[in-house]
Amino acid sequence: MTATQSNSRLLVLLAAGALALAGCGGGGESESAESSPASPSASTVSPHDMQNQQEPPERLVIDVTIKGGEVNPTNAALEAKTNEQIVVKVNSDAADELHVHSTPEHTFKVEPQPAQQFQFTVDVPGKVDIELHNLGKTIATVQVQP
Repeated sequence: MTATQSNSRLLVLLAAGALALAGCGGGGESESAESSPASPSASTVSPHDMQNQQEPPERLVIDVTIKGGEVNPTNAALEAKTNEQIVVKVNSDAADELHVHSTPEHTFKVEPQPAQQFQFTVDVPGKVDIELHNLGKTIATVQVQP
């Protein structure tokens, strides 16, 4: 066997070994920059996982400002689904009490400060009033549907 033939066989064996190692894939902790971790193979992700990745949880966010005795929004008509998270974000210059007339009912203490956040869900369909006790104002009525 000549040196050229010996070198050719060595290259073939090295190439075959490299391909065999590459074919095993995923065994090591490090991945090359060319791999695409954002697209896992269908065999490693269940349909349930894919559903959760593509559909963010539904939620209703209501931004409320209480300033100088005025409330914004007032008497807003909104919609939500049962067990959907409802978030009320409040910026207030006065203390008050936020009431959610739902089943179950919820009550939250509003402080005279910015960036307060109150979260709840409603279990029973129907109209739900969200109001401020001290100011006697209805922020919103949420039509909760099954």
